[in-house]
Amino acid sequence: MSTSTTTSALLDVQNLRVHFPVRCGPFGGQKQHVRAVDGVSLRIQRGQTLGLVGESGCGKTTLGRALLRLIEPTGGEVAFDGQSLRALDRRALRQLRRRMQIVFQDPFGSLNPRMKVGRIVDEGLV
Repeated sequence: MSTSTTTSALLDVQNLRVHFPVRCGPFGGQKQHVRAVDGVSLRIQRGQTLGLVGESGCGKTTLGRALLRLIEPTGGEVAFDGQSLRALDRRALRQLRRRMQIVFQDPFGSLNPRMKVGRIVDEGLV
């Protein structure tokens, strides 16, 4: 990947993984992992908007939370505006999150029911 392409991306995600440990078996002794997010890579340029759509339980919310580091990824790399989120402390993360936004999948809690869909989409583009 060239330096100019990497630096021009507002959000650059490489091979992001979030695995949750679960215990199973008759006594909970066997430890396995649920792969909520496995190998996601994407690049969003400044001025672009990304809509992530999928069925219930496919990892949309987990991906969003991992991108903001509200949960710790199992692996991979996330850079926002050229800065790796892995290297940031709590205070720096809090400041950086002010520049990011996630609209969670619950439309009743996230979207104004009095607004038409076109206006809601327009709002994100302005």
